[in-house]
Amino acid sequence: SNLNINDVLGNYSLTLIDALDTLAVMGNSSEFQKAVKLVIDTVSFDKDSTVQVFEATIRVLGSLLSAHIIITDTKQPFGDMTIKDYDNELLHLAHDLAVRLLPAFENTKTGIPYPRVNLKKGVPPDSHNETCTAGAGSLLVEFGILSRLLGDSTFEWVARRAVKALWSLRSNNTGLLGNVVNIQTGHWVGKQSGLGAGSDSFYEYLLKSYILFGEKEDLEMFNAAYRNIQNHLRRGREACNEGEGDPPLYVNVNMYTGQLMNTWIDSLQAFFPGLQVLIGDVEDAICLHAFYYAIWKRYGALPERYNWQLQAPDVPFYPLRPELVESTYLLYQATKNPFYLHVGMDILQSLEKYTKAKCGYATLHHVVEKTKEDRMESFFLSETCKYLYLLFDEENPVHKSGNKFMFTTEGHIVSVDERFRSSLWEDILPGEEDGARRAKPAEPKAANFSSNCNRVPDERRYLLPLKSNYMRQIDRMVGLI
Repeated sequence: SNLNINDVLGNYSLTLIDALDTLAVMGNSSEFQKAVKLVIDTVSFDKDSTVQVFEATIRVLGSLLSAHIIITDTKQPFGDMTIKDYDNELLHLAHDLAVRLLPAFENTKTGIPYPRVNLKKGVPPDSHNETCTAGAGSLLVEFGILSRLLGDSTFEWVARRAVKALWSLRSNNTGLLGNVVNIQTGHWVGKQSGLGAGSDSFYEYLLKSYILFGEKEDLEMFNAAYRNIQNHLRRGREACNEGEGDPPLYVNVNMYTGQLMNTWIDSLQAFFPGLQVLIGDVEDAICLHAFYYAIWKRYGALPERYNWQLQAPDVPFYPLRPELVESTYLLYQATKNPFYLHVGMDILQSLEKYTKAKCGYATLHHVVEKTKEDRMESFFLSETCKYLYLLFDEENPVHKSGNKFMFTTEGHIVSVDERFRSSLWEDILPGEEDGARRAKPAEPKAANFSSNCNRVPDERRYLLPLKSNYMRQIDRMVGLI
């Protein structure tokens, strides 16, 4: 009866699959090998289960691909994660799941997929024609990896077509996208443009697709999107660490007018400082991260929605989300400022104090009252724990092996690999001229706005990343002082 749970869980050992690469990153080869064998022996997607295409892609497909890449990596950076007599079973499972998700892309006039699919029967007859931007437009990393590993362009093609379809529907006036769209008419049902639920990973995957595949158009879309976000969603003083005015904040606006739509932000938006780190906009990332950390300090958790005008939660539950930890980890990697280790310790202690239960960690039903729900989302193990672990593990192969890694939106680790930067096919991807050959991927050059791409200077490494008067200003803004 609770759709929110059922169409995520899918009856296919979700948590086991989602946590596979966490075991590898932690160097626990015996448990990794045991878990992989358990998945190979027991998991089947031939089930009468209706699942969200987006959640199944990022939690299940992404993890199967990540674990497959770890097992078959000739360098084995995490220790011996090989599986005896491994015959690409995880890749076959990933392929099987992706084929079962493909019906979502059929019979839509725009190419934007249906939000849900039954793993046995395809799109349910009573399916909605409405989907969110993040759900439909954040499939390209996983589908692209699968296509490039198999040498079959189908999966990348449908995911890329969906991204381009959404992009073509942006407002002529502001360049912004809404958060809910009708997949048959292309009409925006939800006109809110923001960085949180419904939109977040769409922007994240424009950049990460470029990092992984080197397709120039992905970077061009990202740069344009980032410019429009800075122009229409960002409020507050121009510079993070100097000048007068309110701390920078990204608000929810009407996609057509840029007018403020409400006075809340949601906890998913806490991923954005991490994304800003990836493009070198470290100064702006420092400011936005400090705002979310102040909310965490106040409640010992992040409420799902926080009303910055009322200084109170609008939606008071906390399902163990990773976004603040993720941004903390990436900011520490970029600045090496010990402040972020203290933030990590704070988060860790709060989780231990308020969410620990007999058999794991529990969703907080109410961040003020600290009541618990009998539920631990799979992303707690795949992301929250992984980013916390990596924050404190300076010697981890992720940091020391010389390999370049990228994390998917579900925290699954993927090596940035030449294999993914060349297509094995000559098919024409959507939107390309007939017979056009694709140009060689360019080197990354992201558009930059409030800073240049240098690391924070050494002399600032042991100061607060944000001047103390600005820290106090944020504390006042969230009712801490």
